[in-house]
Amino acid sequence: MESVKHSIKRNTYYDSVTLMIISKEIKKKVGIRQALVGMGTELNKELAVNLGISSAELKEITPNDFFVSVLADDNIVIEDVMNQVNELLNHKKSSRSDDYMPRTLESAINYEPDSNLVLISLPGEYAALEVREALNNNLNVMLFSDNVTIEDEKELKDLATSKELLMMGPDCGTAIINNVPLAFANVVIKGHIGVVGASGTGTQEVTVQIHKLGEGVSQVIGTGGRDLRKEIGGSMMLLGLEALINDPETEVILLVSKPPHPEIAEKILKVVAKANKPVVVDFIGGDKEIIEKYGAYACCSLEDAARKAVALLRDEEVKDFNDFNEPIEVINKIVETEGSRFAPEQRYFRGFYTGGTLADEAMKLLGKNVEIYSNIPLLPEYKLDDAKLSYKNTCIDFGDDEFTVGKPHPMIDPIARAERLIQDAQDDEMAVVLMDFVLGYGSHKDPVGEMIPAIIEAKKAMKERGKYLSIVGYVCGTDKDPQDFEESKKRLEEVGVIVMPSNAQAVKLVGLILNKISLE
Repeated sequence: MESVKHSIKRNTYYDSVTLMIISKEIKKKVGIRQALVGMGTELNKELAVNLGISSAELKEITPNDFFVSVLADDNIVIEDVMNQVNELLNHKKSSRSDDYMPRTLESAINYEPDSNLVLISLPGEYAALEVREALNNNLNVMLFSDNVTIEDEKELKDLATSKELLMMGPDCGTAIINNVPLAFANVVIKGHIGVVGASGTGTQEVTVQIHKLGEGVSQVIGTGGRDLRKEIGGSMMLLGLEALINDPETEVILLVSKPPHPEIAEKILKVVAKANKPVVVDFIGGDKEIIEKYGAYACCSLEDAARKAVALLRDEEVKDFNDFNEPIEVINKIVETEGSRFAPEQRYFRGFYTGGTLADEAMKLLGKNVEIYSNIPLLPEYKLDDAKLSYKNTCIDFGDDEFTVGKPHPMIDPIARAERLIQDAQDDEMAVVLMDFVLGYGSHKDPVGEMIPAIIEAKKAMKERGKYLSIVGYVCGTDKDPQDFEESKKRLEEVGVIVMPSNAQAVKLVGLILNKISLE
């Protein structure tokens, strides 16, 4: 028999991401079917109800209270569970630096009075107050939090602009300032290409590709994904662009974003036209003619953007890159081999992404010829009714809000994607899976290792039914990242994943495989 058991500690605080990861670890214990370790926020109390592990006492706790609740076998006692939670908490503490960790912004400023930038990661409803305080203390801000209202974003960015300060965010996941990676960022060479990005993994992709080509970045400034909407006005991209124009270390500028509102695009491009440095612009899937009209270099992919920035830095010919690193004969052989293994009913692909911009790029590169359903669709008619159920050709951004409410981002914990791969391996019409593996600071310590058991199980499940599952992957990382790029690539190849050198090349390969399927 199973029953719900819980424990509450009043006025005790722990970091939410740490507690999310501990919840996952506790759930792995023998005899525990469901577990939630967290603070007593309204969201966590609602999650406890939805998981069937709530109680009258839990419903009364406050955000200042820490709790553990499990659905477990009757022989499991909550005291033993709490001992395991405390061991995990103590391990997390001991693995941290012994440096002073201030509890308020004011104490942090007093401790480090010469600091000029603060990274804020709080629940969105509380974040604006802290950002306002930071800006009023003349600090630049990187706001990692999401769920900040667009009205607050506008007000805070106007305040930042009036003080000539950066307010990167909300939902800003990537920046590299003075060679220091912030939040999700790869370890890349320091160099002379400056980047302003309104997309996290899009920014990671261009910096990784620049590094692989042997060049480096001067500054990488994030803006948050809504910065180029009409309501916000592109204020941080404009400020970042001006900063790079005036930066003596920056020789080439690269702008990355999903297509801006037309008025905002023109406002930015007018500044680009007056820049005394070459500017590469990748408004992913945007209008190339408008970009080129203002003297900037338009792009056909994130990889192409990086290649053009490097060519400009080296004073080389600037041309579109739509090819593969390998000779086309090698690519054709892969396509022929993979395409010949499918059963007649296998015809659809699944894109399972932890990076939202990489998912978006994949759909835009494939979408000209393939109807793709998604939780972040290119067109409203391709919006999935239920993001947890695939339909025909499906591409999922596992970092979208509906997958991350009360849970870590999939780049931190890819369990939701692993479970989805196993689930979709029961679909006899699925043929190809396209996946990213994002390395670097902030990401899981071994994103490849977390996915390999699911990959093996999915391939096995398909094979047992007389089907074949082709998996094409891309490892977004460098040889300097802590997760070991080459070893990550090798382990994927050992379990039958075809690993490509960029997201664009992985997508193009999948497109060729799908085309072969459609012709047979």
